[in-house]
Amino acid sequence: MIDTPRITQAPTQLTACIHLTVPRTEIQNVMGPGLHELLAAVAQQGITPSGPWFTHHLRMDPNTFDFEICVPVTKPVAATGRVQPGQLSAATVAQTTYHGSYEGLSAAWGEFEAWIKANGHTAAPDLWERYLIGPESSPDPSTWRTELNRPLIT
Repeated sequence: MIDTPRITQAPTQLTACIHLTVPRTEIQNVMGPGLHELLAAVAQQGITPSGPWFTHHLRMDPNTFDFEICVPVTKPVAATGRVQPGQLSAATVAQTTYHGSYEGLSAAWGEFEAWIKANGHTAAPDLWERYLIGPESSPDPSTWRTELNRPLIT
């Protein structure tokens, strides 16, 4: 389900993002429209994303998703509508890649979190998922790849 996790250094990354706080049950309803809005706003400013889109989850709550839909950029975007400039701070992170459909992400995170604890690390309150290969690339979920990143308290 997940590749062998590793500890790595994530660099500071400028982003364009939309912050959302929604009930867990609404995530599938807001993700697609939010991503399209974000990509359109970035394109209108003549900026091309510098890598795959991702979601930055700011806190973990079983009933609510408090997160940002993000794309990495090489220069700051101007705020427009819900789109804001942002950044991921440099951090030591535990990282792995999950193989499969988005419905399996919860189990993948559970396996990853168990590895983090079993290896003596303490996770920070936030995390991010980088969508490397998804439905826009292939209709076969077995080919989808999601990079899981959990900052660590050092």
